[in-house]
Amino acid sequence: MDARAKKLRMRAWRRGIREMDLILGPFADRALADLSEPEQDLFERLLEENDQDLYSWVTGAQPVPDAYASLIARIARHTGVPEA
Repeated sequence: MDARAKKLRMRAWRRGIREMDLILGPFADRALADLSEPEQDLFERLLEENDQDLYSWVTGAQPVPDAYASLIARIARHTGVPEA
């Protein structure tokens, strides 16, 4: 794993709320190596978002911004959260 991927993985596991650690951490562990460079860029931007927003997007409680729609759907599928 390269330095960038390690950094993204660490950031995915060390969120502000434990729920997002448990959603994004395992996703990063298993899927990060399969993400293209543009997808890694998007994942990095996603990690800048507020945890409460991320949680509501992944769980389908709030609409997902178009820019993140495919990545959030992939994360939700990975975690077993039913799509809204």
